[in-house]
Amino acid sequence: MEGSAYDPSGSEPYVAGDVERWAVEPDKRPGRTAFQRDRARVLHSSALRRLAGKTQVVTPGTRSQAWDASARTRLTHSLECAQVGRELGAALGCDPDLVETACLSHDLGHPPFGHNGEQALNEVAADWGGFEGNAQSLRLLTRIEPKRFVRPHTLTPTTAADDGGELVSVGLNLTRAALDAATKYPWPRGGHPTDPASRKFGVYEDDRPVFDWIRAGAPADRICFEAQVMDWADDVAYSVHDLEDGLHAGHIDPNMLHAEPERRDVFAVAIGRYVADDTDPEELAAALDRLLEQEWWPHGYDGSAVAQARLKDATSQLIGRFCLAAENATRAGTPPGRLTRYAAQLVVPREARLECAVLKAVADRYVMQRAEQERIRADQRIVVAELADALTRRAPEGLDPQFRALFDTAPDDRARGRVIVDQIASLTDAAARALHTRLTARRP
Repeated sequence: MEGSAYDPSGSEPYVAGDVERWAVEPDKRPGRTAFQRDRARVLHSSALRRLAGKTQVVTPGTRSQAWDASARTRLTHSLECAQVGRELGAALGCDPDLVETACLSHDLGHPPFGHNGEQALNEVAADWGGFEGNAQSLRLLTRIEPKRFVRPHTLTPTTAADDGGELVSVGLNLTRAALDAATKYPWPRGGHPTDPASRKFGVYEDDRPVFDWIRAGAPADRICFEAQVMDWADDVAYSVHDLEDGLHAGHIDPNMLHAEPERRDVFAVAIGRYVADDTDPEELAAALDRLLEQEWWPHGYDGSAVAQARLKDATSQLIGRFCLAAENATRAGTPPGRLTRYAAQLVVPREARLECAVLKAVADRYVMQRAEQERIRADQRIVVAELADALTRRAPEGLDPQFRALFDTAPDDRARGRVIVDQIASLTDAAARALHTRLTARRP
């Protein structure tokens, strides 16, 4: 078995299959655990670095972000998610490197322009299997990010005869447990276990071989414990930090949350996007009031050093509140010991989920729904659509060498279309605009 996993108690909860890699490879430096290697591979990946140029709430480098260079990007969100997930996972007995790897990986597949770009690219890819950021993350981890190339017959299990064929990429070649932990939605398009109409899925049909290997022996449609921790850490990080950024930018006035018309707007956004349609607005009102009643809640913000410190304390208090709620509720319903893989379910109290949803709705209402942001999003959708059209007509022109080679060897139009989608998804916001300008500029 490759290097073991984190084991402070002396009782190893991860088995040989958890640390297996799709392509067998030796460890370069003895003494590291398999999950430490996974974490290092993601941290050193170009895909993670590119997240610095991808939208979190507002587009990096635009006038709307000129007020503060410290506003979150997709990269800083991923780093903060990783810190939250690592500590929560460790408190529950997960390998902290494994959870951190999942948190660092969870947004790698997101395209330029955030969720707006994701929706636009899904329309572009309608005939090629659609686009979903989580499925793209799996594709990137197991195929696109160049780290390890092998002969097809060396994969485990064997997927092809030893025919001397071309080398194939297995991406970062992470362990089974790491790839499973990074998979929020372990089902293909249209395969949601309770909602077939859901747009959320975690694997494209092209990537089923490695997905089936990852999920070998796993309960059907069940999300592993580490992925559940990652998912809650993601919710906590972006709900709290989007609120912080909105207050810091002056887009959110905390006093407005006491006004009834404003509260109704916030609750409508929450019900429309972040909670079930039949959620009682009174529950959301109670959730908001619980937060407003806290001594540390930021009732005002003027940008002074004292106000900044108070706001930072509020974000810490909120993160601690949400993580402790999940930790205590999970521990209350499970036997003592380390909780890993499929031995437990993360329990997040309804009250905590509603409070988190209200924070998301506040940021959505006052930051994302600003008129300036809607104009920017409309322009971004045009950029993605026109860029996809230009690449479809002119490829391999415009493709990076990595994707040009894949395009040249693609067997059919569907495969070539997927290469174009992969190319667009890999771009930062600025790179997408630059390539769009180059390919759509009028020629003399």
